Amino acid sequence: QVQLVESGGGLVQPGGSLRLSCAASGSFFRINNMRWYRQAPGKQREFVGEIITGGSPNYADSVKGRFTISRDGAKNTVALQMNSLKPEDTAVYYCNIVVATATTNFMNYWGKGTLVTVSS
Repeated sequence: QVQLVESGGGLVQPGGSLRLSCAASGSFFRINNMRWYRQAPGKQREFVGEIITGGSPNYADSVKGRFTISRDGAKNTVALQMNSLKPEDTAVYYCNIVVATATTNFMNYWGKGTLVTVSS
């Protein structure tokens, strides 16, 4: 079983920064993909960014140049550094990972989310 815990959310002023973290725990062979999604009030959940093992990070157009995804493999964590935050970034942010429970078995897991509020 794999569990994800997001942390780092909170209230920040426009133009400020926050760093979100997602920690994975449990039994798995390897973490293949780590992604961030967000869901604003009354809106659909949307893709924010991802980092895939062996590849470069990918970002939604709305956050390019402002957000950065990084991974710490030794700690099984992924971080989302958010700079130049805007009120429209307000949302619950979710961590999503794909893990290999064995060399040929893959499973998808979601965290419970952490709230980011950008307001003056």
